[in-house]
Amino acid sequence: MVGLSTDEFNTKEKNKQTYFSYDIRKQMLEAIRYVDMVIPEYSWDQKIHDIKDHQIDVFVMGDDWKGRFDFLKEYCEVVYLPRTPGISTTVIKNELAIIDLKRE
Repeated sequence: MVGLSTDEFNTKEKNKQTYFSYDIRKQMLEAIRYVDMVIPEYSWDQKIHDIKDHQIDVFVMGDDWKGRFDFLKEYCEVVYLPRTPGISTTVIKNELAIIDLKRE
């Protein structure tokens, strides 16, 4: 199961603009054979509810968030995975923006 931030949550709470809409990002995740279900994330506070509701055993985040979700250890195992070297969402977003400019 994968928690996926809705467009509204990204905009209002995270102050981020997504390149792809929630529906498209959800379809991309659902296309991954290891993803059984995508859970829409509407707020920071729903994590405990989702863990209980969906009987989550392990909560996984990138290690750039290390320590920020330790409060969930009361409900499940919390694992912080190292980021993949050379992969940066900032670089990807910049490249996509350049592609968009070329299309105009």
